[in-house]
Amino acid sequence: MVDLTRRGFLGCVGAGAVGLLTRPAATVDAWAAPAGMPGVMGADGLAPPTAPLARFWAVASAGQAGCSSCHADAGFDSTRSHAHAPGAVQCQLCAHQCVLGPGERGRCRARQNVDGKLHSLVYGRPVTEHLDPIEKKPFFHFLPGAAAYSLATVGCPLRCRFCQNWQISQARPEDYPVPFVSAADMAGRARDATAPVIAFTYNEPTVFCEYLIDVATAARQQGIRPVLVSCGYMNEAPLTEMLAVLDAVKIDLKGFRPAFYRDVSAARLEPVLRSIGQVARSGRHLELVNLVVPSLNDDAVDLAELCRWVAGELGPDVPLHFTRFHPDYQLAQLPPTPVATLERAWDTARAAGLHYAYVGNVPGHPGSHTYCPKCAGLCLERRGVLLARNLLLNGCCPRCGTRLAGVWA
Repeated sequence: MVDLTRRGFLGCVGAGAVGLLTRPAATVDAWAAPAGMPGVMGADGLAPPTAPLARFWAVASAGQAGCSSCHADAGFDSTRSHAHAPGAVQCQLCAHQCVLGPGERGRCRARQNVDGKLHSLVYGRPVTEHLDPIEKKPFFHFLPGAAAYSLATVGCPLRCRFCQNWQISQARPEDYPVPFVSAADMAGRARDATAPVIAFTYNEPTVFCEYLIDVATAARQQGIRPVLVSCGYMNEAPLTEMLAVLDAVKIDLKGFRPAFYRDVSAARLEPVLRSIGQVARSGRHLELVNLVVPSLNDDAVDLAELCRWVAGELGPDVPLHFTRFHPDYQLAQLPPTPVATLERAWDTARAAGLHYAYVGNVPGHPGSHTYCPKCAGLCLERRGVLLARNLLLNGCCPRCGTRLAGVWA
């Protein structure tokens, strides 16, 4: 089992505060397919014939793929005929909508065209599993203090230069040969850990959406609540199916300028905003995180615009976390976010009318606690990513009785 965590997690919570689940690596040939189960990635990097078929794709050569989704306006002449290579497919899982010839993989590296059919290279191939506090995701208004059995595969559609989990998000499936774990067995692991929540997290779970849906369905049958920690870059149809089996979603709204998404994450802002709105309309619990990166997305005007958008489009009750950046991956040269910058964003959010704004990754800061939006009384107290005190009475403020937005039981 690959042991990958967010750097500094153990330092935040203290030794022994949270159980770390580790299992020995497979003692058999990791490239061999278990009997009756999908095979792992071949040593040559090509998907074996037993790799399961993916969902959410179309045959490009049959005219099912939309040309505008993969050709920039400036580089595509719609008046001229255009023939795709035989066997080409278009992945319709995320907003990139990659068109792939035979043998090619999508930007996420987790899906491959094999003989004109799109296959998932990561179904049933978790590379890491941890038992985390739900506050680490962070979910502050969903079952506070609960343990979340957390899992990830490799792969991500984004290229965030600040990613703290780049070892798996930017990896290929063959980089971590791991044994197959069925959806039922994965749900059973959460049950055996007595975790009331199972979390799809660490990389971008959209890349293993077929596995996510199956695991979440199996987990729900055992009374375990599935949650998603996402960049929000999926298309509408896959998100609809995921929401049908999820109880809560946390989305990283990484910035509020298209240029930031383009230059720092190799992506676009608009699909993320669309996904956030879709989750909000679904009735599933939603929380947002904005990682504030010095000199890149910490402009006061941009932060104010982001807060106004959340308040205006989603309403005042969606929790919004402003978290501290720590140097990592390709942005190791930048300093950590000044606490004063986070406090300015915190004040801006509350001035915009948001009831639940937070300062994250600053242990001991009063901005990590939950206060009543009516009387400002303390309702939940946190220490780092651990819940210290839950003062709510049936989800209500202990001082004035106002009910707080969230899922408390």
